[in-house]
Amino acid sequence: MKSFNKIIYWYAVIALTVPNVALCLTEHLSTWAALANTVLPFGVYMALMSICRKPGKMVWWLFPIIFFAAFQIVLLYLFGKGVIAVDMFLNLVTTNPGEAMELLDNLIPGVASVFILYLPLLILGVVSIRSKKAPVLSSALRKRYALWAGGIAVAGCILVATACLSRPSDNSQLDDHHAPQYSVLNDLYPVNVFYNLYLAVKRNNASIHYKEASSRFRFDARPSHPEDSCEVYVMVIGETARAVNFSLYGYQRDTNPRLSKTPGLVTFSDVTTQSNTTHKSVPMLLSQASASDFERLFHEKGILQAFREAGFHTVFLSNQRPNHSFIDFLGEQADQWLFLKTGDANPAGRELAEAPGKDGNNYDADLLPILDKILARKRKKEFIVLHTYGSHFNYMDRYPRQMAHFQPDTHCEAKKENRPDLINAYDNTIRYTDLVLSGVIERLRAHGGMSAMLYTSDHGENIFDDRHKLFLHASPRASEYELHVPFLVWTSQSFQHQEPAVAQALSANRHKQAQSSRSAFHTMLNIGGISTRFRQEHESLASPAYRPAPLLYLNDHNEAIPQAECGF
Repeated sequence: MKSFNKIIYWYAVIALTVPNVALCLTEHLSTWAALANTVLPFGVYMALMSICRKPGKMVWWLFPIIFFAAFQIVLLYLFGKGVIAVDMFLNLVTTNPGEAMELLDNLIPGVASVFILYLPLLILGVVSIRSKKAPVLSSALRKRYALWAGGIAVAGCILVATACLSRPSDNSQLDDHHAPQYSVLNDLYPVNVFYNLYLAVKRNNASIHYKEASSRFRFDARPSHPEDSCEVYVMVIGETARAVNFSLYGYQRDTNPRLSKTPGLVTFSDVTTQSNTTHKSVPMLLSQASASDFERLFHEKGILQAFREAGFHTVFLSNQRPNHSFIDFLGEQADQWLFLKTGDANPAGRELAEAPGKDGNNYDADLLPILDKILARKRKKEFIVLHTYGSHFNYMDRYPRQMAHFQPDTHCEAKKENRPDLINAYDNTIRYTDLVLSGVIERLRAHGGMSAMLYTSDHGENIFDDRHKLFLHASPRASEYELHVPFLVWTSQSFQHQEPAVAQALSANRHKQAQSSRSAFHTMLNIGGISTRFRQEHESLASPAYRPAPLLYLNDHNEAIPQAECGF
């Protein structure tokens, strides 16, 4: 027991420094930056642990940093690189507990390493606090440790200054990119984590006041199609679907057996999203905000409001849970809205409600009977948004067992050696999406009149595809698998006959470079004949005036950067 508290002291200092060492190995840092990121935090942790006679007290006072350290290690296990980002913090408040448990259940190795490293430290901290037998750290020893800590911290500060003043490296063997200029706020762990937390809180507070900030906004939208025309338009937002696994895009497996035989379907071959996170990509699809002007999202309304102003009855149906994000705010601008998994709805939407599935695990095809109810009303003008659960992990839970076309598909733990099973399960989700989209088209065709469907996904997915060994999405540095998304438009014969210029433009633009976050809103308005000063013809894939723009990506700090800087 004589050295018990000394062991806790050094255990805590080393354990807290582990993420710093790991990030030196995973991030593209100069030698000066790597040394600074290790030496300065080590000195600071030593100084902090020297304050208390019983170091266990400081262990628990430093619990937020221990929590972030554990979080950081799990993220490094999952993505291989990157510090805890703003979007990661926002994911914590916009991801429902069910999704979180699905993920954690399949990240056992990463989670286990965290428990092995940090749980004993917390337990020993409690023992240190309560123990009356273990000798405390003497004043002389704590002064000696504090003196060492001061010297190490001073050396760390010199290293930080050197790193900040050093020119970036001209090459990187890790990412094939130039190393960025070193910044304390962006590169020094855990300073960067707390800075990102501050930005996340600031952004979340802005979203909380969205309804008030956007209350006076109007599109001043009006219809341009004949008043007596019967029109139904459906916008389907997919989840985690990547284009590379669609046979419509040349994938060797037949994942689109129905859509590949559907007349009137236009497949856009070169479309990317501007974000690899749902809480940013979906709002950009549902509004005129894009990477270059994302902040307008905080004070403007979305596409459902535009159609509603133009005289359309509007409906928002989601097979995801509400999470008090912009997705909810924009969806609730519809005349009727319903979250199928929970039954949350506005008064008008309750008549559409179906019983949630067991454990709330409704399949996307459960949206189709509700679509039948809406279409049965035979309204003149109808605009419907379907937000699906698509291909979100855990993949095998997204389709009924009878739809398990590719097998085996049951080994779903997040390990590279399970990739064959994971790919099988993922491809099954794409086949199931094919079934759902075909079901929407069949209903629109049977309904008659002018009708159209636009489908795209919020982002793609990593499935241990290359040397980077990434899994899932929202990685700190986006991959091509996360950004290349499907973009499909189907139009009825009646629509093609009455709007030949739009139909021709859709076909003419199908191979042009495009970004869904920039074009989906304007394309949908164009298809629906919605006139407003906010509609931009050069951004609409349904317009002859469409022209490609530089490819942008919305980074973690909501800055629009060239997509080439994503690192793939």
